[in-house]
Amino acid sequence: MANFRTHFGVASVGGAAVAQAGWQAGQWNGWQALAVALLVAFGGILPDIDADQSQAIRLIFNILAVVAVIVAVLILQHRVTPAYLFAACGGAYFGMRYLAGALFSRFTVHRGLWHSLLAAIVSGLSTAAISFSVLGQSERLAWIHGLALTLGFVIHLTLDECYSVDLTGARFKRSFGTALKLFSWRAPGSALMLALVSAHLLSWLPSFTALRQVVAQGLALWH
Repeated sequence: MANFRTHFGVASVGGAAVAQAGWQAGQWNGWQALAVALLVAFGGILPDIDADQSQAIRLIFNILAVVAVIVAVLILQHRVTPAYLFAACGGAYFGMRYLAGALFSRFTVHRGLWHSLLAAIVSGLSTAAISFSVLGQSERLAWIHGLALTLGFVIHLTLDECYSVDLTGARFKRSFGTALKLFSWRAPGSALMLALVSAHLLSWLPSFTALRQVVAQGLALWH
């Protein structure tokens, strides 16, 4: 399978290309282009969150811990005293960086449910929901953020499948088909849980009319 550098490098190049193309087409400004590029790059390493003791999982949970602190500040800054806000931010960082990381390692296996299109969709929806409902971004920009992370996620899965093909020996490796799948048949309960999470996110998401407009504009630019 592709290693961390390959996943991060390819996703970073893909993110930069998409961000540059959208910026030149007037779809977003420079700062928004930077956010798109970073989200694609992050999505490119996110599936390896289930790889215990890997370089990817440490980086991912460090990033998620910072995001948790930012979300805590945005939600609580006008509701609690500075002392409580400081304690809440510390708790958010510690909880995400260490507790969530340990739980994720305990209950996931590499190339399991998290290497699936269902996980890519849920991750993209979660990103759009946070962007819209927590960070206060416009509906259009929130969907762009969600699609950017999903793109990076799918790039990762596609690379894993490409590396599962031995071209010199003209054969498929045992890992073929374990990444770019709809969900993990070995863990139907976990797949159902992700589906329920998707349903719960509906009330936090921007309108799907805005999503259709973003997709239509993207397809028009492609042609």
